[in-house]
Order: sequence, then structure tokens, then C-alpha cells
Amino acid sequence: MKKIMILIFICGLTVSGLRFALSYAQESGGPCASIGADAQTYLKEHRYADFIASLASLSGKNTESAPCCDYYRALARYQQLKYLEETQNWDEYFAQGNTYRDEITSGAEKAIAATGTKDSLHVHARLLLWKFHKDQQDVFVDGALTNLMTSAMQYAQSASDSTPLKESADELLAYGEKAKSKELYKVYVDKLISAETGPEKLAAVADGFWKEGNLDLAETVYDMYLDRSKAEGSAAETAIPFLVAIAKNFAYKDETANDPFYAEKIFQAIEERGGQASFDEELMYLRGFNLEKMKEYQKAKDIYADFIRLYPAAAACEKVNYKLGIIHTYVLRDIQKGKEYFQELAQQEKASAYVISSVYQLGLIAQWQGDTAKAGDYYNQLIEKAGSGFLQLKALADARVKEIAEGKPIEYNLKTFLDASLKEENPPFAPGKADIKVSRYLQKMNQEVAVTAAAYAGESGCAQVALSFLWSGDTGNAQPPPEQSEFSTVFDCEGTKVINLIVVSPTGMVDRTLDFVDINP
Repeated sequence: MKKIMILIFICGLTVSGLRFALSYAQESGGPCASIGADAQTYLKEHRYADFIASLASLSGKNTESAPCCDYYRALARYQQLKYLEETQNWDEYFAQGNTYRDEITSGAEKAIAATGTKDSLHVHARLLLWKFHKDQQDVFVDGALTNLMTSAMQYAQSASDSTPLKESADELLAYGEKAKSKELYKVYVDKLISAETGPEKLAAVADGFWKEGNLDLAETVYDMYLDRSKAEGSAAETAIPFLVAIAKNFAYKDETANDPFYAEKIFQAIEERGGQASFDEELMYLRGFNLEKMKEYQKAKDIYADFIRLYPAAAACEKVNYKLGIIHTYVLRDIQKGKEYFQELAQQEKASAYVISSVYQLGLIAQWQGDTAKAGDYYNQLIEKAGSGFLQLKALADARVKEIAEGKPIEYNLKTFLDASLKEENPPFAPGKADIKVSRYLQKMNQEVAVTAAAYAGESGCAQVALSFLWSGDTGNAQPPPEQSEFSTVFDCEGTKVINLIVVSPTGMVDRTLDFVDINP
């Protein structure tokens, strides 16, 4: 799987680099336009040697085209190395690799030396050189990045065509240089949009970037929209529907690009402009769910509580009540308040997943507190209510009943989590050194879910600390051992599943965390 992912990454860079080269040809005009047209044919067909031979012939005839020839020679060799890696042509790769690398650096440096920062070719050559050093992870990468940023900023001062700025920012973002990419995106947007551009035009530009999948650039322009619409005193009835659409676009989703933190920023803007009345049932739940996925449980609790108060007959009320019980009990360490939510659900006659889960939580709290008689009553109530369904929840109750009957403590992983969460002397819950990531937070019954732990406990000498992962709670049909930081599981009934995790190092507990997974029929 790792090899496949590496090849996909390499292939993505190849396509990206070719698209970048062709866009430069379209921008430049003159001799470079002709060379770029040839590049479109040769590089797409992987005819690198033929293309470089044509460049050698052209550079000898026309000195004006020399910088373009140098740049495209470097680009061709860069693409060729990527293609050799992609196709695993290791004979040529190792026999000619150093020669090709020399041609990349010499060609890019010649193009840079022959041009100034007012020329877009200068920026393109700087970018190619940085990408090459970044791929190599050599000692020149930091200097190449500094030079790229300096050239791009100088280019921006006088250039009428700002496309190279966006393309450079796109590449920086693709390589994980998010802060640098944002700098260039900001400059690009400043050049693209004048101070007189109205909020409506800004909104349209931002929508275009969002549809392209460029969330960073979309956010930059949306921020401008927020500032200008506020400064111009745009009517709330006009602004709020648009803000709602933005929030929905950026809120957490399993399958599409999203930015929950930016979505919450927009939710706050909606509240500032129109108050709580601007949130209907759907939008208020979405805000709480988005905060939940950010692991901002304290804030999610407040929104969920408002949801229950304002929409007591909503279909999602049982789910929200259960989540509030979990948050109050295990995150905020307010056991009494958490029990109130669980008891409200447990008293219902209909045996839904949230009713059964709440009865289990009440039994678990009583068992941890040492009241095994009350705990046993809750577990027996669960088994009776569940009937022939809710098999995984019944299995959890059966395990607890057996512990009580045999006079044994709660299963080790679960008890460790309960102690860490509920004992006053332990640190309160705060997202930190441990986290849980789930492949899909909205999944259907009997479909596989992948769960992964992310944790960091520092380093010991020159080796990373060995960690153990104590999983508990709703782990479905899986029982992952302590050495396993990831597992796949299946849930046999609907409802909200709470996965608990304690990360342990040789010196003690590193951190604890939990996560919600919503299973639908």
C-alpha cells in the first residue's frame, strides 16, 4: 500500500509539473510560446530525449530563446526523473540520474541568471529549482524556498499577470508549505481584486476558488468578503443566507474537502449578524456536529444544549441527549449532569439504540462507583430491553455482569479510561498528545470502519518511545491488542458509538481521548 501511495504522489507531481509548464508557455508569448507548444506534445508523450534535442537545436539559432530553452531543459529532466520513478525504470534512473539532476540545476540557474524578477520565467525557474531541492531533501531546500518567495514578492510589485503567483502558491500548498502558500495567495488576491471590488464580486470569486477545491484561497477571499460586507453595512437578510451557504460548504464532511475551523468562524459571523434566530434546526445541529469533529467538546456541548432547548421534538434529540451525557460525564467530569441525560433516555419505553446505550452508561458509572447492586440492575434492564437485538451492546453488558458475579474489577482498558476520566486527581480532558481518527464518522450498520490512533510522546535518545494503545468503549466486533494503533471494525446496530483510548508509554499515561461515530441504519 505504501508503494502504491508513493507512485500516486509521484504521478501527481508529474501531472502538476506539466500543467505548470504549459501554463507558463501560454503566459509568455514569443519564442517561449513555441517551445511550450512543443513541450505539450513531447512531455505528454514522455519523449524527453527528442524534446531536449529540439531545444539544443533551437538555442543555437536564437539567443533570445536561450533562457526558455534552459528552463524547459531543466523541466524536461525533472519530469523524466519523475517518470523513471513512476515506471520503476531503475536502470536508467541510477545510470543517468546524476546527469539529469545536474541538468535540472544548471538549466534552472541559467534561466534565473538570464532573467529578472519582472519576468515570469524567473519565478517559474525559481519554483522548479525549489521543487527539485524539496524532492531531494538536500541542504539547499531552505535557501531555494527563500529565493522563491523573494522573487515572487518582487515580481508581484510590477507584474500585470498574477497567474505565476497563484501557481507558485498552489505548488507550495501541494508540498505542505501552507504558511508560505497563504502569503502568496494573499498577494495574488490583492492583485486580482481592487480596493473598489464590492462584496458580491468577492463572493463570486471566492465561490470559484471553492469549486476548484482550493480552500485556502477561497478562505482568503471569503475573509475579504466578510470585512467589506460588514464595512458597507450589508443587510443581514442579504448576508446571512450567503454566510449559511459558506458554513455548510466548509463544515465537516466524510467524503469532501472541508475545514471545520473555518466553518465555525463563519458560524460565529452568522450569530454576530443575526443572533441565534438565524439558526434553524438543521444549521444548529450542523454547528454542534462540526464542533464535535473539531474535538471542541465544551463549545459543542453549549450548541447541543441550545438545540435540545429550541427543538425538543427534533429527530436528532435522542442522539444529542446521549452525546451531552457522554461529554458531561467523561469530558467535563460532571457525572451528576451526565447521569441526568442518560436517565432521561433510559426512562423511555421504546428500546432505541440511545436508550440501550444510556442504560449501559448508567450501569457502568454505578459499577465504577462501587455500587454493583445498582449496576447489575441496570445491566439486567438493558438485556431485557434489548430483547433479540443490539447484540454488541448486550455483549458489553454481559461482560460487566460476569465481572460483578465473579467479584472482578472492570476490564483493565475500560477501568483505566474511567479512572483517568473520572478521578478528580487526574488532569481534566484536553485534546493534546493523543487523538483518534475514523475513516467515516457517518457510517451505515455492518459496514467497515477504520480507526487510527495518533499519538506523540517525545523521543528517547535517538529512538521514538514505544507506546501502548488501550482501546475501550464501543469497538464493534474488534478487540484490538495494546500494540495495535489502528484497527477496522463493524457495528451491528445504529446509534452513536463512543470509542475510548488511553495512550501509555514506559513512564506512564501519555494522554486519553474519545471520539464519536454515528452509525445509521
